[in-house]
Amino acid sequence: MAEHNELGIKGEKIAVDYLHKRGFQILKRNYRFKRGEIDIIAKKDERLRMVEVKTRQSFYLAGPEITVTKKKQRAIIKVANAYIDLNDFDGETQFDIISIVLNEKTLEIAFLEDAFYPLL
Repeated sequence: MAEHNELGIKGEKIAVDYLHKRGFQILKRNYRFKRGEIDIIAKKDERLRMVEVKTRQSFYLAGPEITVTKKKQRAIIKVANAYIDLNDFDGETQFDIISIVLNEKTLEIAFLEDAFYPLL
C-alpha cells in the first residue's frame, strides 16, 4: 500500500477516536455512492454530520483542510444527498472537516465544524 494511503487510514482512525471521545455516534466509515465517498458519517444531538478527514505530514504551504476544494465539496454533498435519501433522514445535516498533521514529532488535530454548506 502506498505511504500516503497508510497515512490517510491512520488519520481516519484518529478522527474516529476523536469523535467518539466527544460523544459522536459513528454511523458509517468510507461511505461510497457511485464515484464519491464520505470518510465518516456520524450523528450527534440528532444532527447528521458528514466528516471529511484530511491528513498530511506537515503544514507545508497550508493546513490539510485547504485541499477540500469546491469541487470536492460538491462531490461530498452528492454522496450525502444519496445517503440521506436512502436512509430517509429528515433532520439537520452539517459538513465538517477534521484536519490532521501527523509525523514522528507531531499530532495536531483541527476540527472545523460547519466547514462548508450546500448551495440552495
